[in-house]
Amino acid sequence: MERRAVQSLAGIFVFRMLGLFMILPVFSLYADELEGATPLLIGIALGAYGLTQALLQIPYGLLSDRIGRKPVIAMGLVIFALGSVVAAMADSIYMVIFGRALQGAGAIAAAVMALVADLTREENRIRAMATIGISIGMSFAVALIAGPLLNTWIGVPGIFWFTAVLAIIGIGILYLIVPDPVHSHLHRDAQAVPEQFQSVLKDRQLLRLDLGILCLHFILMASFVVLPVIIRDVAGLDVNSHWKIYLPALLLSVVAMIPLILQAEKHRRMKSVFIGSVLVLAIAELMLWFEHANAWGIFIALAVFYTAFNTLEAILPSLISKMAPASNKGTAMGFYSSSQFLGAFLGGASAGWLQGIYGLASVFLLCVAVALLWALVAWSMKNPRYLTSYLLSVGSLDEQQARQLALRLTQVSGVAEAVVIAEDKVAYLKVDPHALDEEQLFQYQVSSSRNLK
Repeated sequence: MERRAVQSLAGIFVFRMLGLFMILPVFSLYADELEGATPLLIGIALGAYGLTQALLQIPYGLLSDRIGRKPVIAMGLVIFALGSVVAAMADSIYMVIFGRALQGAGAIAAAVMALVADLTREENRIRAMATIGISIGMSFAVALIAGPLLNTWIGVPGIFWFTAVLAIIGIGILYLIVPDPVHSHLHRDAQAVPEQFQSVLKDRQLLRLDLGILCLHFILMASFVVLPVIIRDVAGLDVNSHWKIYLPALLLSVVAMIPLILQAEKHRRMKSVFIGSVLVLAIAELMLWFEHANAWGIFIALAVFYTAFNTLEAILPSLISKMAPASNKGTAMGFYSSSQFLGAFLGGASAGWLQGIYGLASVFLLCVAVALLWALVAWSMKNPRYLTSYLLSVGSLDEQQARQLALRLTQVSGVAEAVVIAEDKVAYLKVDPHALDEEQLFQYQVSSSRNLK
């Protein structure tokens, strides 16, 4: 039942992310034909979903605590489908902007994560969240390939219609396949908690990481405002052949990123791999500026870009998990995700504005500057503690018992931090997996049952 819950919710996530990202490599080519289109408005249209997503994601999560997870998720998918229909039927750039903003207004990420937490036991939740994260990464990769291919068959309006269909299928999955939780409650490892907002927003290490994901998606969105047009009009490659650049570059990057991730996690070189990847991202953008008239040069630069991007996309959430206090992880991830979507909006709008003044290739130099600024800010980041999150079901306790248990848990070998929240019936731990005495830790665990019906 837990596996079914996680897989079906991951499917809903995948459908939504495919819908948002499939137009990324093709929209700029299509938008030139729309009434009122300018480079600035095309950039805003591409990134408009990010602004509404950033503003509404946390409030939707809080709303799901009040009225239930499934109603909020269903409402978000309906709004997302309506936005897709508006964009599909649009004959002006303004209507596309409105449609894309509506797509982002279906901001279901926080509510989906809360439902995942409702439907999984503490001992399985970290793995469940990892499954969701992997599915999001895979959907992004598939979208970059599927977008150009679908564009040759059904065009950009057809992609928007297809996106609306995926959203409706998602609603069917939600009510026909996803189990119902017996009860929903707050999960500090998966949800934003208003009482923690101030402390999280004052944490300079977490703010550096929020800035990092903002910069990463700023660079991604800015690059794809101009890249499809450059490949067609400057490098001279037919639109139907763009996938021949995107697909092999993406496959090469997947192979290249594996040793980098191993160096970061297994060999504990997280900070050096992180900053190195940011600098490689700057080099990739510089290569795109130098070689933007050459299809082979664009291919090599994109392979380097994807390698750095995918490595950073994997490392940043890991850093958030390592640096956020054990009981503040959900709040930290909430602001991190909002920063990501805000970066997409700012990147699209900035790239469109700059293109209109200085031309297509100038956007790559903007991305170089953003990456170098990011590297400068990240340079003073603390080395992360190589700890992982761990949840332990501890049953009903009063406040005094919770404090006493937290003290005893910190004395278990390998436990670096322990916070026991009596009302949650959960201990939030940071542990060193190589030193953890799980047998001793399990003595404090109360068997938890599946929260499904």
